Amino acid sequence: MTSKQQLEVIATDGAPAAIGPYSQAIKLGGLVFTSGQIPLDAAGQLVEGGIEEQAHQVFRNLEAVLAAAGAVFSDVVKATVFMKDMNDFAVVNSIYSSYFGEHKPARSAVEVARLPKDVLVEIEVIASTIVE
Repeated sequence: MTSKQQLEVIATDGAPAAIGPYSQAIKLGGLVFTSGQIPLDAAGQLVEGGIEEQAHQVFRNLEAVLAAAGAVFSDVVKATVFMKDMNDFAVVNSIYSSYFGEHKPARSAVEVARLPKDVLVEIEVIASTIVE
């Protein structure tokens, strides 16, 4: 008989608290699944500005959640980017690249009709902290 791996709820004050019935992230073994991060600051306030300011805040939130799970951007294996307007793709892509550098995880990027709190961008990632 094998035992089921325990899910670990990841929570940090360095990113906004969940605004619904979900966790900032879940860790299962060496895998970290973040919830979608939107451009709220750690106090839960929407950041001022356009797509650039919002995208940077999303990455600061992801960085804090990943750190709480013992991960960093170079551990990310998959990212999903949701944008209100695909015309913002080049700007978001440039900011995305600045956080990932030479690391290039698998990624999907989609335009959606609406995001929580009418933000311009939301990003979720999956990271692996498995060391062999």
